[in-house]
Amino acid sequence: MLNSLLTFTSHGLLAYSWLKIVVFTLVMTHITIISVTIYLHRHQAHRSLELHPIASHFFRFWLWTTTGMLTGQWIAIHRKHHAKCETEEDPHSPQTRGILKVLLEGAELYRAEATNEETIRRFSHGAPDDWLERNVYTRYPILGISVMMVIDVALFGIVGVSVWAVQMVWIPFWAAGVVNGLAHWAGYRNFNSTDASTNIFPLGILIGGEELHNNHHTYATSAKLSNKWYEFDMGWMYIRLLAALRLATIKKVAPVPRLADHKSVLDNDTLQAVLANRYEVMARYGRAIQQAYRQELSRLKASGSKERYQMLRTARTWFHREEDVLDEKQRERLPELIGESKELRTYMELRKDLSAMWERSNASREYLVARLQDWCHRAEQSGIQALHDFAIRLRRYA
Repeated sequence: MLNSLLTFTSHGLLAYSWLKIVVFTLVMTHITIISVTIYLHRHQAHRSLELHPIASHFFRFWLWTTTGMLTGQWIAIHRKHHAKCETEEDPHSPQTRGILKVLLEGAELYRAEATNEETIRRFSHGAPDDWLERNVYTRYPILGISVMMVIDVALFGIVGVSVWAVQMVWIPFWAAGVVNGLAHWAGYRNFNSTDASTNIFPLGILIGGEELHNNHHTYATSAKLSNKWYEFDMGWMYIRLLAALRLATIKKVAPVPRLADHKSVLDNDTLQAVLANRYEVMARYGRAIQQAYRQELSRLKASGSKERYQMLRTARTWFHREEDVLDEKQRERLPELIGESKELRTYMELRKDLSAMWERSNASREYLVARLQDWCHRAEQSGIQALHDFAIRLRRYA
């Protein structure tokens, strides 16, 4: 009897090898990540898809047992993050709180904001409010994770405590720390969104697609977080699978520009397509500015203009960004940077006029079509080949 008890304590019911226990733990944490990104993030917070009650209840139950998080609190804090992004009111911006604070204490920031009744009242609309939520999940948030610990210990013996501990820190580290921290601090940007969001890595596997955070902040209501051909969103793969099984209905995805072959007449359809694809248009224009800036640097270096070359070189990481995302000091430097380059001045003037298209999007269609035609004509007559090509491509939007 004593031997049996010692064996159970050491190995649990399954008596798995270390390798099998590691695989089991990774599978469990992967399901938790997928539950967060599909259920809490894309379904509940942004309503980019609808879930069948079977799928919705499964994800909610799973998160109760593996994280203890409440749906209403999570979506309220996340929606406030979008509404107040990179300001002092943002619950977890590394731009205002520091990267180490968010990276190492992201879970503490989450718990602190969860006690803010105003945040929950204002941003949690639409959260589940059924009998289960009121009488089980909300009333006993610790019960679920306690049951999971008992299950882990029963399956693996004393090692189950370590399995449970990994499950408990998985979301606080990857979601509260890495996504909320690094994804607003370091990485690459496909789009010049008005915040500091970045894509941490193009393959969104480990965090279920949440690595593609700049894409998400640009198209917050898109169920698909990947945008470029080389990006992969694991969460989107599971959403497509759920949709095939009729357990999910996709409501919104980011617009994909469609170009019509041999189209040269700029009409109302062109205007509609350009307005709908604002971020893609402006990101492509930003890349054209980057190329022009690199060419200017090469020209200055070859001509021996060391002083101006050094001045432009210090701004190469931000010059291409839209003015409204630059800080005050960077905006003040712009006139000096472009002052001696007619080409750079042309790029900047045309970008300002192109951005104004969306500021005037409530104007009449005839007015906006005329403005866009004028913009394309000026770009084509600028004498800059890259701008000419950009305008020709813009005319093909359909």
